[in-house]
Amino acid sequence: MACDLRRLNTIDRKAPVIDNSDITPFGVAIPKGDLDDLAARLARTRWTEELPEKEVVAGGSGAPTPPGWEYGQRIHFVHVRSAQPDAVPLILTHGWPNSFVEYLGLVGPLTDPAAHGRADAPAFHVVIPSLPGFTFSGPTREHGWNAGRTAAAWAELIRRLGYDRYGAHGNDAGAIVSPLLGELDRSHVIGVHVTQIFSFPRGDAGEFDGLTAEEFGALRFGQAFVEHAIHDRAQQAQPQTLAHALADSPAGQLAWTGQLFGTALSPEDILTNVSLYWFTNTAASAGRFYYENRRADKAAGPAEPTSVPIGVASFASDFRAARTFAERDHHNIVSWNSYDRGGALGRARRTRSARRRHPAVLRSTHLTPPYLSVDTRRCPHLHERIQRDLPRTRHSPRPAGRHRRRRYR
Repeated sequence: MACDLRRLNTIDRKAPVIDNSDITPFGVAIPKGDLDDLAARLARTRWTEELPEKEVVAGGSGAPTPPGWEYGQRIHFVHVRSAQPDAVPLILTHGWPNSFVEYLGLVGPLTDPAAHGRADAPAFHVVIPSLPGFTFSGPTREHGWNAGRTAAAWAELIRRLGYDRYGAHGNDAGAIVSPLLGELDRSHVIGVHVTQIFSFPRGDAGEFDGLTAEEFGALRFGQAFVEHAIHDRAQQAQPQTLAHALADSPAGQLAWTGQLFGTALSPEDILTNVSLYWFTNTAASAGRFYYENRRADKAAGPAEPTSVPIGVASFASDFRAARTFAERDHHNIVSWNSYDRGGALGRARRTRSARRRHPAVLRSTHLTPPYLSVDTRRCPHLHERIQRDLPRTRHSPRPAGRHRRRRYR
């Protein structure tokens, strides 16, 4: 039954009375078109990739990993050598929801600084791997691919490329991997540079004593960031559950990624990153990176402080740690620069022009052009899926009222 409460009359506040004429029968009637649409969607379900059964029974084997693991997981990477004889090898590690694409715009300036107006700057041999389980390095097929294991894989990758001494840079997830790599391969890593240090209060007695106003501001910013970061909590807790929705919906994958990118990147850069995850169906294994890190942290407890030299570039619109806590966790921070603009996602803005100027970069990754094209007509599978699905995509209802349309700069 149903009634229209707008016609509710009251004699007094204690005894509401409803006119019986307002009560009408209510029936459930789903239009056949909606039922047919649901059946068609279910028939075309694209399932996310799953871990093998032996890995999900009783939580999987986890670590330690048997000898020879390095041969069992594909690692995709970009490798561009500088022509300078004294160039320093440098491994750059990306984060999520970005990909190796975030660093393509830096390949030219790093490998050939003189050609980019920096004749006095050092040159680098650049190595840009995709994190295990992310895009072309995915999916992962076993538990245990956390930041520590990734650092061990990076050390092995550098060894196989024939480099002895090298530097490491990381952003977002890469800012977790790179210090671990520096500590793990201490005899070969010259130094580490990161754009964030993820150091938090631990509940120690008196740990807030002596913090500066700037550090308290960083803590407030960090708290707001953590409260907003639904991707972090969801992927730590149930990445596989979430991935089933992302694997089956291009619009869902775009929304999940876009909520973090916002207007930091151009539409072309956003679509490039989303397409990489969509075509490789790696939403699940990329999300498991968060789950595995959380699991490893709980098992290991507080880590020992690092001693490798670390430089930090802290940007205004990015996660910033209180320096007191950063120095508690990293005992050899040799450089700390703060900037009044910029953020973790803005560094990919130059990738579009970089792709035009440096076609050799793309050839070195063995990618075919459609994977990095935003003209969906040149990418038949994506074009077909978008043309077929997006006109029929059901959007979540918007609340009433006026809304500003986001514009990409």
